[in-house]
Amino acid sequence: MPSVFLKTYGCQMNERDSEAVAAQLVAKGYALAASEAVADVVLLNTCSVRDNAEQKALSKMENLAGQFRKQRPGVLLGFLGCMAQSRGRELIDQLPDVDLVVGTQKFHRVADYVDDLLAGRRDKIVDTEEERGSEATIKEHLLNGAAKAKAVTAFVSIMQGCNQYCTFCIVPYTRGLERSRMIEDIVAECRELVARGVKEITLLGQIVTSFGKRDIPEREGKSAFVQLLDAVHAIEGLERIRFTSPHPKGYGPDLVEAYARLPKLVESAHLPVQSGSDRVLKLMHRGYTRARFLEIIRQLRAVHPEMGLTTDIIVGFPGETDADFAETLSLAREVEFDNAFVFKYSPRRDTPAAAMPNQLPEELIEARHAQLLAVINEIAERKNKACEGRVLPSSRLGWRI
Repeated sequence: MPSVFLKTYGCQMNERDSEAVAAQLVAKGYALAASEAVADVVLLNTCSVRDNAEQKALSKMENLAGQFRKQRPGVLLGFLGCMAQSRGRELIDQLPDVDLVVGTQKFHRVADYVDDLLAGRRDKIVDTEEERGSEATIKEHLLNGAAKAKAVTAFVSIMQGCNQYCTFCIVPYTRGLERSRMIEDIVAECRELVARGVKEITLLGQIVTSFGKRDIPEREGKSAFVQLLDAVHAIEGLERIRFTSPHPKGYGPDLVEAYARLPKLVESAHLPVQSGSDRVLKLMHRGYTRARFLEIIRQLRAVHPEMGLTTDIIVGFPGETDADFAETLSLAREVEFDNAFVFKYSPRRDTPAAAMPNQLPEELIEARHAQLLAVINEIAERKNKACEGRVLPSSRLGWRI
């Protein structure tokens, strides 16, 4: 059977989607190639969150097309994921050597489409249509197969999509509206993983704290997401639970309290703050204030004083003033995050922020990015030095290991 090389750009959700696609291909008899140089099929699972991620994938595909069409003209080339969803047939118009474009709700059809293309039944395939129930199709895991021998950690997708519509973010347009799986379906997948040797599970969603909001009622003051945490926590043999990415709006008393009563829930939280300025947070449509974010941090540290805390921050949002940026710097110093992903704002197509006035010059964004990174790194280095000579459980680390 032909071999497939799958390269992933972007977040853990994309990694999980790629694993499921690879597992489906393996189930059909395809081999997973160690590199693109020896593959019969090369698929790029793409990201659209920032322009840089799109440009990397486009440049990679352009290089592949130029190389393979001369040396190995039979190689099948395809785009998957968020950029595929956003751009669709435009990608084939731009790069005619591309054979396959599959969006975010059709990952489970990739293996069949590859079959069709290799067999010559179809010439080009573009599928970015919505599909009801697609949130429940990302189930297959490689784990103890050829790609991940003796894996002890696994990602489990619990939902797809986002209803938040932050003004800078393309995700609601590439992933669609929120669609949650059933709790019992997720628990069954987690049980199977534990039976295969997994000890740590990371629950994935665009905003995991929005899980089940439309479909699963609160019970005894617990949101649907906390009910899911309880159910997964009860699985015998599972040792640790993580989740990403949450939204600060989802940190109600029930979730904060879950950190105190669920010992398998890892003592770390990735809380994307994006800005320390209330004015910018409002422009971003984040739905919380600086004061509310700081209160969540205080509540979490009251439960676990050494809680690992990481975040995402955007610098250079349209209209961000020196005073706004100073608020972000002061918040970073006040919270003392263990680490942070600091991003330079880049306009995304069809998002409200892309049309906002007062877009900042690149050199100013670069300067602010460097300044904030210096603050984040200084804090992280100081906190790391304070741990020298100590033996800490890995669950307290801010990063997934």
